[in-house]
Amino acid sequence: MHSDLSVVIVNWNVRELLRACVRSVERAYSDLTCEIIVVDNASSDGSVEMLRTDFPSVHVIACERNVGFSAGNNLGIAAARGEFLLFINPDTEIVGDALDALLQCARAHPDVGAVAPQLIFPDGCVQPTRYRFPTLASAILDGTILEQWFPRNRALRRYHLADVSENITQDVDWVMGACLMLRREVIAQVGGFDEQFFMYSEETDLCKRIKDAGWRVVYLPAAKVIHHHSASSDQVVALRHMRFQSSRVRYFRKHHGWLAANILRVFILVSYELLTLEEFAKWLVGQKRAMRRERIAAYWQVLRSGLR
Repeated sequence: MHSDLSVVIVNWNVRELLRACVRSVERAYSDLTCEIIVVDNASSDGSVEMLRTDFPSVHVIACERNVGFSAGNNLGIAAARGEFLLFINPDTEIVGDALDALLQCARAHPDVGAVAPQLIFPDGCVQPTRYRFPTLASAILDGTILEQWFPRNRALRRYHLADVSENITQDVDWVMGACLMLRREVIAQVGGFDEQFFMYSEETDLCKRIKDAGWRVVYLPAAKVIHHHSASSDQVVALRHMRFQSSRVRYFRKHHGWLAANILRVFILVSYELLTLEEFAKWLVGQKRAMRRERIAAYWQVLRSGLR
């Protein structure tokens, strides 16, 4: 049966947030024919059992292992029947008529391949959502110790679209993948998520392919979605660091070549060496030692991986 919208949620061990997410989706559609597909990455917190008990109409795909965010979304794509597909994180909640607003935008503009809402924190503050594509300069500065030293540099301000208001509808290069609506025909043309990205940078890569194929990517602040942010990845801090940084290097290798990727990799590793030394110095003087020990362990895992 055809649907207007297929909502795909990839879940890992955030049962209660997932419950709130699914409820918010069910509240959000009225006149739409909508299906909800949850791909569960081998959660151990009873997420699958909760869905089957509380939401029997939800299509649950229970994986036997954690296949990652990209592969999980691709499983959802394979099962979806909607004209449009909405990919949302389980730590999100749809606010008001956001689904209708996103669909209306896409239907009113046939050249829009992807549209995303304004993400907000639970306290209502706006979350960074829209970006220009990273350059080598912005990538070297973003998320490294250099950002602490030069927080208001021109490259990062450009990357974060600091020159454009976050409260106006606008074309952007890429948007955070916590909530992203795509046309089915776009996926048919450019493909789904690149499974080389276990998680992180997969939305940047997907938006790059969408833009390269001639489609627009639109940020729509009239549609609002609450995002609790990093609820799943906060469970594994060291892995989060490694996956985030290695995915950035992988993105540059794919879209900018071997040299740019290796320059970025070296800068990130040097940054983590400096961060490790900084945390060790703070540990030596007795400043929040438990926290410093945890950070040193996470940073050391990144350094050991070599981000290859």
